[in-house]
Amino acid sequence: MTRPSLEFWYEFASTYSYLAAMRIEREAEAAGIEIVWRPFLLGPIFAAQGWTTSPFNLYPAKGRYMWRDMEREAAALGLPCRRPDPFPQNSLLAARVALLGVDQGWGPAFSKSVFHAEFGLGRSVSDADLIAELLRDLGLAPAPVFAAAQAEEHKARLRTQCDEARERGIFGAPTFITADGEMFWGNDRLDRALAWAARAGKAA
Repeated sequence: MTRPSLEFWYEFASTYSYLAAMRIEREAEAAGIEIVWRPFLLGPIFAAQGWTTSPFNLYPAKGRYMWRDMEREAAALGLPCRRPDPFPQNSLLAARVALLGVDQGWGPAFSKSVFHAEFGLGRSVSDADLIAELLRDLGLAPAPVFAAAQAEEHKARLRTQCDEARERGIFGAPTFITADGEMFWGNDRLDRALAWAARAGKAA
């Protein structure tokens, strides 16, 4: 019997996507839900609103709260938390590689390793050398992965993915979308999204 599914839209520059990515598989398995990993970029969505950076930078009070909240939430999950410099990070290369990895079955493991390096260790995920290191840690040869991820047709796939996010009304990350089209935004809505996905699956 096919398990109910839940789309997980995440952006590597997103702090709360880090928290969600590191717990979603465990909680989805317990709920009997299949996760569909959907890496994308928030930059074009923010730009359409006239934002040139993260709202956590545009509104300093909100940013200060977010970082303290991240420390609390990461500690509750037993995760390290370190602010990368700069914030937000340029996540284009990581997103291209992750999208390729989703196709080939290693996307979730790669994505979690990127998030850990960025928000657990404070490393720069815009650095191709770091991405290569993470790929090698997964037993993958970086050169062919980079070649495939940087091919024009694959770049177009990521652009299409980002267009789809915007068309479906996604405005932030993480966002979870159930099979019946219900949308939940934010790490703190993951439990609700899983429960809704389970009910939608039973009703189908």
